Amino acid sequence: MTTNISIILPSRNEAKSLSSLLPDLKSRYPTAEIIVVNDHSSDDTEKVVMKNDVITINHPYRMGNGAAIKTGARAASGDTLVFMDADGQHQPNNIHDLLSGIDAGYDMVVGCRENKAQANLLRLIVNKFYNFLASWITSHNIKDLTSGFRAVNAKRFKEFLHLLPNGFSYPTTITMAFFRTGYSVDYVPVDVQPRIGLSHIRPLKDGVGFLLIIFKIGTLYSPLKFYVPISILIFMTGISYYMYTFFTQGRFTNMSALLLTTSLLIFFIGIVSEQLTMLYYRDEK
Repeated sequence: MTTNISIILPSRNEAKSLSSLLPDLKSRYPTAEIIVVNDHSSDDTEKVVMKNDVITINHPYRMGNGAAIKTGARAASGDTLVFMDADGQHQPNNIHDLLSGIDAGYDMVVGCRENKAQANLLRLIVNKFYNFLASWITSHNIKDLTSGFRAVNAKRFKEFLHLLPNGFSYPTTITMAFFRTGYSVDYVPVDVQPRIGLSHIRPLKDGVGFLLIIFKIGTLYSPLKFYVPISILIFMTGISYYMYTFFTQGRFTNMSALLLTTSLLIFFIGIVSEQLTMLYYRDEK
C-alpha cells in the first residue's frame, strides 16, 4: 500500500469547505503530507489552514489553478501526489480507490465523474466533446479529460510541469501528455458532491482555453493527426476545383495549382513536425 503520499489542494476562497475537508483528510491519512496552495484568497482560507496544522503556501497574487498545482507539486516530498479540489466536490473516501490503482502499477489514476455529477447539461455536452477529441488525438479512450481529482507518480508528473498552463486546463494537459508519452493511465468512478460556494471557472474564456490546450498538446505529441486531415481537405478541394474548371473552361487554373501545392506543403510540414516530435519524445523518456 502506498504510504509516502502528498495531498495537494489548490484553493481560492474555499475557507468554508476546507474547515470540514481538512480534518477529514487528516483523520483518514494522518501520515500524509497535506499541502494547501492558497491562490491569494480574500476570505479566511489561510486562518483555516493554519488552524488545521497543514502545510500552506500563499501566492502573493492570483496566479491560477494550474499555477497552484505546479506550486504544490514542486513543494511536495511524496512519491505519490494526490490532487483534489478544495471546494468540497471531491470526497476523501475516494482517495483509497485512486491509490489502489497506483499500487497496481498505473502511473496516473483519474477520478471519473458520472454523467449525473456534471454541473449542467451544457457542461456535460462540452466535456463529452472534449473527451472525444482528446481520445482521437491520443488514440486512447479518455473517460474524463477535465477531472481534477487524480493520483499520480510524482516523478512522472514533474516531467511535465513546464507544459502545464496556469489556468484551469492542467488536467487536460497532463492527461494527454501521459497518454502520448506512453505512461499508464486508469480511471475509477468517484462520488462528486455539489461544490460549496461559487465556481471560479469562466465558461466562455476557460472553455476556449481548454480547446486550445487540446490542440496545443495534440500538435506537440501527434502533429500528423492535425496536418494530414487539413492537407487532404485542401488537396481534395484543389482536385475538385480543377475538375470544375477543366470541364467548364478546359484549363488548369492558378487557384488549383495553389491549392494542390499548399496541400503538399502542409503534408511535408506535418512530416517534419512528426520527426521533431519523435526527438522530443525520446528526450522525455
